[in-house]
Amino acid sequence: MLDADLTGAPVSAIANGLDRATLRQRIEALGRDVTHAEVARIAAIIDDPARGADSVRDAVSTRLMEVFRQRTNRGSFALLYELNSTHLLAQVSSCLRRYGNRADPRDVLQEVFFNVYRYPHRFNSEREDAFRVWSAMIVRNTVLKHLRSHGRNGRMEVPFEDLGDQPEPEMRSPLAGAMDQESERECGRVYLTYLHLYLKFYSMLSARERSAIHLVEVEECSYRDAADQLGIKLENLKMVIFRARRKIHRAMRRVFEGLPPECKPARDPRQADLELAAGEFEAEEGEVS
Repeated sequence: MLDADLTGAPVSAIANGLDRATLRQRIEALGRDVTHAEVARIAAIIDDPARGADSVRDAVSTRLMEVFRQRTNRGSFALLYELNSTHLLAQVSSCLRRYGNRADPRDVLQEVFFNVYRYPHRFNSEREDAFRVWSAMIVRNTVLKHLRSHGRNGRMEVPFEDLGDQPEPEMRSPLAGAMDQESERECGRVYLTYLHLYLKFYSMLSARERSAIHLVEVEECSYRDAADQLGIKLENLKMVIFRARRKIHRAMRRVFEGLPPECKPARDPRQADLELAAGEFEAEEGEVS
């Protein structure tokens, strides 16, 4: 069924001059996995004498992509490849020549169809030429990604209008919008729960632990400046903050695991000072020995 032209592009009997009779037979062969209504819809497009070859290709490709999106039907994807591989290869080759890149267009074409296969959920079939427009965007983005990954130092000049990360109009159904709003509300509730627990366990720290965290995390002081303000050594400050964060983290984790938090109020700061001093003394003794 498939040959290759002079450029190495796969050529199918259905794509070569758009053999409508063969294309119709291939569509009917999908009937085992595709609804009869869909087969009839596509057959009507093929049989419409008022349509030219490009119009038939666009409309049939859009319906095949929609079938693949709904059912992940491999037969429809194979037909989609046969119908579009030749002119998509021409688009890839044109983009590569535009940027003076000598990559093999066939390799890039395979990546284009790989992206089509991976992201069918992003396809919208409202327009008859939807697949042609969508696949052209995938060709552009795939070529630009290929150029970035193979360019010198990973950088190259690309026209602004060709950047693949430009915002695109988003078609959202009412159901999708409701789901997004519900997700946002749920995320907000979880975030507030985290903040409430954090403040609760933060208040149970010693005055010095609270001051250290406040200076570093709220006022964004450097560790050295925070140590100077608290009148302790830099190493001691780091230990104070580490232990304070660990207390809060452990207590919050236990709460979310359904266990008692076991975050008791901090001990007398004077006792903590004695322990830190003892630790420094032991470290100094070790260095001497």
